[in-house]
Amino acid sequence: MLHSKLKERAGKVLFAVTACICILAVVAIFLFIIIKSIPALSKIGVFKFIFGTTWKPDTSDTYVEALTGQYGILTMIVGTIFSTVGALAVGGSLGYFTAVYLAFFCKGKLKQIFNFVINLLAGIPSVIYGFFGMRVVSKLFYSLSPTGSGSGLLLVSVVLGMMILPTVVALTKTSLEAVPNPYYEGARALGATHEKAVFRTMVPAARSGITAAMILGIGRALGETMAVVMLAGNSPVFPTGFFQSFRTLTANIVLEMGYAGEVQMGALFATGGVLLVFVAIINLLLGLVTNQKLKEKRKEKAKKSRDLFGVLHQKINFAKVGKYASFVATAFAGVFLVTLVLFVLINGLPHITWQLLFGEFEFGGEVTIFPAIVSTLMVVFISLIVAIPLGIATAIFLNEYTKKGSKLVATIRSAIDILSGVPSIVYGLFGAITFVVLTNNQMTILAGGLTISLMLLPTVVRSTEESLKAVPDSFREGSLALGAGKLRTIFRVVLPSAFPGIMSAVILSIGRVVSESAPFMFTMGASLKPMPDGFLSGGTSLAVALYVLAGEGLHLNEAYATAAVLLILVTGINLLAQYVGGKLKRDGKKKKVKKAKKANLTQGQEQNV
Repeated sequence: MLHSKLKERAGKVLFAVTACICILAVVAIFLFIIIKSIPALSKIGVFKFIFGTTWKPDTSDTYVEALTGQYGILTMIVGTIFSTVGALAVGGSLGYFTAVYLAFFCKGKLKQIFNFVINLLAGIPSVIYGFFGMRVVSKLFYSLSPTGSGSGLLLVSVVLGMMILPTVVALTKTSLEAVPNPYYEGARALGATHEKAVFRTMVPAARSGITAAMILGIGRALGETMAVVMLAGNSPVFPTGFFQSFRTLTANIVLEMGYAGEVQMGALFATGGVLLVFVAIINLLLGLVTNQKLKEKRKEKAKKSRDLFGVLHQKINFAKVGKYASFVATAFAGVFLVTLVLFVLINGLPHITWQLLFGEFEFGGEVTIFPAIVSTLMVVFISLIVAIPLGIATAIFLNEYTKKGSKLVATIRSAIDILSGVPSIVYGLFGAITFVVLTNNQMTILAGGLTISLMLLPTVVRSTEESLKAVPDSFREGSLALGAGKLRTIFRVVLPSAFPGIMSAVILSIGRVVSESAPFMFTMGASLKPMPDGFLSGGTSLAVALYVLAGEGLHLNEAYATAAVLLILVTGINLLAQYVGGKLKRDGKKKKVKKAKKANLTQGQEQNV
């Protein structure tokens, strides 16, 4: 008896400690970036660094001698804000109307097709978006550009907008479908048309959820790196026109980290610190939007605004305009995806050769991505064996052991939210000053795997927690009633029942590893490398290989082929995740039906008695 109690307590403590790793990770990321930034900021001056308009670093600058370079990032802060606003204008508006169409105007198989389109857009790696924008979309803007270049703010806004569109669509659609159906029925009973019931009743009721979706879209656009590097032109000046070259904060880190001097390196880490401040602001805004008291105040303001603009809505049929706008937005998203996929496959499939996939690597010889494939698989292995156990243990603690209103739970959930919002480039910086240092200051596959495992934690925790919530409480009660302890119940009953959802988390994690590129550039290397000797040797991921081949301009055929391989791989992973997730939902419905039948049968027997 005493032994079992000790085992139960030890299990709870272990799960709690594991869950606190999320808090430690957030503290470590902020602390290490700040520590690395302080010497440079004290040398440059905080005011000059943030509000300076000239970025001309000198690699010979040290913390001892007087500075000869200039380290002002205001132009890049403005560039980041402009590109984020532009992406939100494109992706936010299209995503909103697409979500409305999918929630209220689309039915049957067509809805399934468009849901698949949105999910596929979400899974495409950012480096493929950048490659597509560089080779296709930029050429459409050549005729509009007075400088004869398609790159710049407009190109970044369009491509980045399509990248954040799936995030906005998924969250907005969920918020719209969560509005109680009596709202719609009441509007129709009062004589409103379907369009007016949707845009005058359902949409305002989901306003807080839609706002949260937009804020998360801003976070995704703010932290994007590789696509922006490939499309912006990257001149450290203010973006004064749609087709002028400019640079963002994330692009600045990627472009100069490889050859930075002492002070320049510190300034780049300070740039990452500025990005973290933006992340903190976004999380604060998200918290305010989801606050219940503020929700009620916003509802009152929404009622007043509807009364105020009621006459205008009667004169101009905004509901009708919104309906057609939702059709156009959804069609645009579909056309964009089809064009992107066809472009990559048509140009890439003919160039997929045995040499490319499985050839031997030789410096200066024919290109092969076989070492990149092996390196990617090795990183997947490391990241999964670290992130999956930690994520599952954290989810178990949050779902099985905690109570509502706990400050520890609130802190852990906040840490998970922050981890999910930290830009991938910041993870790369953190990996460079921690895991690379631990591996004797060598860029290794092990350092890359440990870095990406931190990025996977929020995905694993949330997916596993949702799966655990889907397990009926009767399963737990039955096990406990038969004399099993809580720990035994979790491992023998709850986890096996949630296995499909956990597998879905694993599959999504694999897709995330395959798609990422920026963190690997700082922890594994940013050039094509030979076959790795082991986990302590350098490597190149598939996404980084595509970036290198596309950026060189000398191996475009191989770049197309690599993009096709990456697209096929990621699409297959996402399809598998959707299948597993769908199976989980079907199994859950079957269990609920069986439970309802048993309850009805028991009730009927009692009535007969």
